[in-house]
Amino acid sequence: MKPYQRCLLGLSMAGALQLASCTSQPTKDGETMTSEQTSTEKISADVHSYAQPAEAVAKHLDLDIDVNFDQKVISGTASYLIENLTGTDKIIFDTRNLQIDKVYLGDNMEETTFQLGENKEFLGQPLTVNIKPDTKKVTIKYKTSPDAAALQWLNPQQTAGKKHPFLFTQSQAILARTWIPIQDSPGVRFTYNAKVKVPKELLAVMSAENPMQKNNTGVYTFEMKQPIPSYLMALSVGDLVFEKVGPQTGIYAEPATIKAAAYEFAEMDKMLVAAEKIYGKYRWDRYDLLVLPPSFPFGGMENPRLTFVTPTVLAKDRSLTSLIAHELAHSWSGNLVTNATWNDFWLNEGFTVYFERRIMEELYGKEYADMLNVLGYQDLQKTIDEKGADNEDTQLKLDLEGRDPDEGLTDIAYEKGNFFLQNIEKAVGRERFDKFVNDYFNTFAFQSTNTDKFLDFLRSELIKGDEQLAEKINIEGWVYSPGLPENFVAPTSTRFAKVEEAFNAWKGGKPAAQLNTKDWSSHEWLHFIRMLPENMSQQQMAELDKAFNFTNSGNSEVLAAWFLHAIKNNYVTADKAMDTFLTSVGRRKFLVPIYKALIATPEGKKKALAIYAKARPNYHAVSTVTLDELLK
Repeated sequence: MKPYQRCLLGLSMAGALQLASCTSQPTKDGETMTSEQTSTEKISADVHSYAQPAEAVAKHLDLDIDVNFDQKVISGTASYLIENLTGTDKIIFDTRNLQIDKVYLGDNMEETTFQLGENKEFLGQPLTVNIKPDTKKVTIKYKTSPDAAALQWLNPQQTAGKKHPFLFTQSQAILARTWIPIQDSPGVRFTYNAKVKVPKELLAVMSAENPMQKNNTGVYTFEMKQPIPSYLMALSVGDLVFEKVGPQTGIYAEPATIKAAAYEFAEMDKMLVAAEKIYGKYRWDRYDLLVLPPSFPFGGMENPRLTFVTPTVLAKDRSLTSLIAHELAHSWSGNLVTNATWNDFWLNEGFTVYFERRIMEELYGKEYADMLNVLGYQDLQKTIDEKGADNEDTQLKLDLEGRDPDEGLTDIAYEKGNFFLQNIEKAVGRERFDKFVNDYFNTFAFQSTNTDKFLDFLRSELIKGDEQLAEKINIEGWVYSPGLPENFVAPTSTRFAKVEEAFNAWKGGKPAAQLNTKDWSSHEWLHFIRMLPENMSQQQMAELDKAFNFTNSGNSEVLAAWFLHAIKNNYVTADKAMDTFLTSVGRRKFLVPIYKALIATPEGKKKALAIYAKARPNYHAVSTVTLDELLK
């Protein structure tokens, strides 16, 4: 990030919202605007939130909660400092399966009335609170449901240490409303403080300034000074320890995992330095990682100051750490400048994939980044093939009205977004494009933006009326058209060319054990496995397995790709390892393709249902929502 300045919201003793530390932000014209101006900017209409922030908006949250592992509930109060922009008599929050006990106004806690509206699938219910024109503070006393979709409660056996329970949240895309009554839209940003009470033997951490060791009270306090959207609200509670990596970086993990994690992520500080070299100073103070139990549904979640990460990247050879570069890159694209609605999700992920590849290139060279681009293109092409090249969901700008926004979390946003930005870089040159991106992050720092705003900025700051350049950039073809533009040139990799040589040699009869695979990274192995024929004999499968030990690989990417071939070719030798993988790993990226492959045959579906019956309690709701539909 650039050394942009920010407005911090402070609280007066009377509970009024004041500008405690406000500095100016540059506009496109070079003029400045104060946070008073930006706070009243028109907020994009969000079809996935009941909130009406253009009328009354939350600006700061004070959270005071108790985490009860026995009942699997969180209870307490969410107190908001609000701005009543229109003098309205109500403010609306999003809730889903929350018990709302009472609501109060002001510091004197005057009880007020409220209404919970109609419950809609995945959207939940609007909580309408009756306020006064001069109301500055609203306090909501509430309790979560034991099956709150954002909360994953793990018993000791589901953790690495096997001694203590564990809790983590996953708020993206619209699950924050299942554990906090909140204006659950990425277009609404707020600062927060929190007090969290947990069992004394456990440590609580959040997407905020964090403790580095347990205390003897079980009560922890947190502060997030920079305004964030609701999907970046995060909490985890467990038997956690901390290990420092660099001056600004460190790792939280269970004691049984910490050493492996510290080795795997030892280059975090180098990544941070590389990122700052490209797009300016990191603006969130610390960058730490929390290694979660295997049930975490994603590779990583870019919660500010504390990325939540899957243990499936602990490959013991640092080969999967591009995921960390990705989550770090989110500190600029997504966390600093945020998609205003989930229809604009590509603004978060396309920029982040582009930036991730730039970080990896800075650290390991262009040939390494080229491999990531080719694998990304393969994933993108597969998604386009599955959805259909004319499907509107393969556009960058989406229309998700009436649907769960999770449907937009596909490789289209990530990889098509990345290739669009690479196309712009190619059209104008890297130096000019880097300046443009820096200006973009500067102009919209700590704000939410949308596709139209970005494209307006692109036209005014980069294209500047140059019709030939506009034709090269091809906004219409990339943003508003399905599939890939006709003139798109697929990425290539010199390192993968050598993998292809080895594959062709094997295909031509050379024994697998004699192939030159020395020093291959997991990316090369993944490319090799993806090239394997769909239909192989038992002898071929066994030969490959004996030579490369795929079935017993410690690399989750390699395992997941190999299992697809094992299923297709009924290679039962891999069944036990696949069963173990599916019952211990909850990462949706791996689960969905494997279960899809299994249910392609009647016998495979029986196997899938038997495994799922055992494994489902280990999965987060983000994964089970998808898999329940798939396996019904």
